[in-house]
Amino acid sequence: MISFNQIMATTLMSAVSILSQPQDVIAQPGLKGVKNIVLVHGAFADGSSWAKVVARLQAKGYNVIAVQNPLTSLADDVAAAKRVIAQMDGPVLLVGHSYGGMVISEAGKDPKVAGLVYVAALVPEEGQNVQEVNAAMATTGVEKEFQLSPEGFLSLSPKAVNENFAQDATAEERKVIYATQVTWAAAATQEKVYSPAWKTKPSWYLVSDHDNAIPPDAERFMAERMGAATESITGSHTAFIAQPVAVASFIKKALAG
Repeated sequence: MISFNQIMATTLMSAVSILSQPQDVIAQPGLKGVKNIVLVHGAFADGSSWAKVVARLQAKGYNVIAVQNPLTSLADDVAAAKRVIAQMDGPVLLVGHSYGGMVISEAGKDPKVAGLVYVAALVPEEGQNVQEVNAAMATTGVEKEFQLSPEGFLSLSPKAVNENFAQDATAEERKVIYATQVTWAAAATQEKVYSPAWKTKPSWYLVSDHDNAIPPDAERFMAERMGAATESITGSHTAFIAQPVAVASFIKKALAG
């Protein structure tokens, strides 16, 4: 079984602890005039997980498409995102949740991508893969609930959904999350990202203060490291399901001129 959260090295732990207090938002240039939004889901999910956010962004006149990642490899997921980006008729704001942060860090190098929004997401440094990003985090225990199939695909237990991923969603929503999860190729965690897009494009980061999958302090550290405009939400790893208004509002801020 692959562990997604290793014990943090002492020096990095010290750096993260400094960032445990709420941070001021770092100014980023608003992407005024951008009307296209591409949403990239994380592991164990599909595009419908963004449904409530999609509806709210569409109501404001944005052209929104949620990518359907196959979750068979990072390369396949990046290709899926780039196919959607190619459909758009102008510049794009690319949004990624969780593992989707790895995807947008690679797909975001597309010249049509004007900016990046990370929602409780993994952010790779140069040449890092998922395992290496997670190795620099304190454990949340979620890795104990990953189930690995003989074919090499990971899935979530009901306990992980209820306690680590979506504890602020309704019981009915959590059942749907578990029932509709897409298995994730463990091999995808070994694929590296080089020259991540956030190094050259404006970025925003929404921290989930009650995230039991990615430690909130680690989210703050990644946001600080990349110089992202940062805000926090009192929500779980999948806060966009329980609090779609707040998440949609944060995405719209990136588009404010």
